[in-house]
Amino acid sequence: MTSRKNVLALIVLGVIVLGATFVSLSSFDTSPEQPQAIAEATAEVENSELLYGLSIGGFDIETETVKRNEFLSDILQRYQIDLPTISTVAEKAKPVFDVRKIAAGQEYTVFKDKSGKAHYFVYQPNPIDYVVYDLREETSVYKAQKPVITKIETVAGTIQSSLYETLEANGASPDLAVQLAEIYGWAVNFYRINKGDWFKLMYERRYVDGQPVGPGRIESAVFGHNGKEYQAFYFEGDDGERGAYYDENGKSLRRTFLKAPLKYSRISSRYTMRRFHPVQRRWKAHLGTDFAAPHGTPIVATAAGVVTESSYGSGNGNYVKIKHDNVYTTQYLHMSKRAVKRGQRVSQGQVIGYVGSTGLATGPHVCYRFWKNGKQVDALAQVFPPSEPINEKYFAAFNRSMNAKRQVLASVGFGKQSNLEVYGALAFRIDQLFEPEEQDSRILEGFSALML
Repeated sequence: MTSRKNVLALIVLGVIVLGATFVSLSSFDTSPEQPQAIAEATAEVENSELLYGLSIGGFDIETETVKRNEFLSDILQRYQIDLPTISTVAEKAKPVFDVRKIAAGQEYTVFKDKSGKAHYFVYQPNPIDYVVYDLREETSVYKAQKPVITKIETVAGTIQSSLYETLEANGASPDLAVQLAEIYGWAVNFYRINKGDWFKLMYERRYVDGQPVGPGRIESAVFGHNGKEYQAFYFEGDDGERGAYYDENGKSLRRTFLKAPLKYSRISSRYTMRRFHPVQRRWKAHLGTDFAAPHGTPIVATAAGVVTESSYGSGNGNYVKIKHDNVYTTQYLHMSKRAVKRGQRVSQGQVIGYVGSTGLATGPHVCYRFWKNGKQVDALAQVFPPSEPINEKYFAAFNRSMNAKRQVLASVGFGKQSNLEVYGALAFRIDQLFEPEEQDSRILEGFSALML
């Protein structure tokens, strides 16, 4: 009996010893200790900073500017990249970003090893986009963007000289002037802005690396001109249709015709029955409106229609004529270049040519002519009905959005610019987050908090 107990005890002891050994071996096998060099290398990669989404660990970073008459091959050969590799990269780049578009004055960055050989070439065509040319054994090319932070900002100003200068003086991008001309292109004559006219805007502004890279969309605006206020509110439904600007009553600011064929310029000569012609040196009727603008400025169709003429005349220079319907026809003269052909259908705002001084012209401008029922009339004197008002099913949502934006504009003082962080933009779509009875108070509370 004692002998049997001893045998059992030995068996149990053996099982325990074997089990402990198995656990010990299993523990060793499943968690192998990394060699120190590998662990250090892993830590270096994990802690390495990123530039253009690439680890800078182990690389020397060099940033330069493309020089005049300098091509990709000229740059890469300085970094020990041979011509066959450059040729392969250029071919792979065609569907992404053709290397022939690399322009003088733009920045590029090279990731090079200690020997000076490039591993990556990064080109920036603009502050947001960049193109990575991977020059390692398996060459590749891809496009990406820097992180963009969007903020909602406000600005107000009283015009003393020009809209551009007033925007810039108040810390906003002067590019907003172009947007304003587009928004109010059917309602406000931006070519006769007066000293003392004023504006308040609420708009998106994009930032890259902490620096502004231009404005985004204007969300709302009010423009004071000749003692009258013109309000504009952007609204976009949930039906996938493109958004548009409406006044405080939900009426579209869009009209059948734009006020002018240029987004932003100045009137150099108006429609008149008696004008002294600067080239012919005699008095004669001027049955059009001249808009002066820099050479090459895009000229757009003021309304949809069909091109009936796209030609050249000794007096008109390069010109385009468009028939819009059985009542209206327009013509655009002195172009440097035409962008449409006879018989082509064009949409409102489509580029049809570029400002020039061809024909009888002393400087770059477009002469805009307007026919109504076969008779030439003053384009700026015409009054056109608005487009369809906002869809009735969106009227309540539009009013909520409009009221919130109006309160923001009302709180903006002249000479003051305020920033609303991007999460403030959620209030514009707050109808998706709260029940109808809560929405108005939530919008106003949110904006009030953001304005503090």
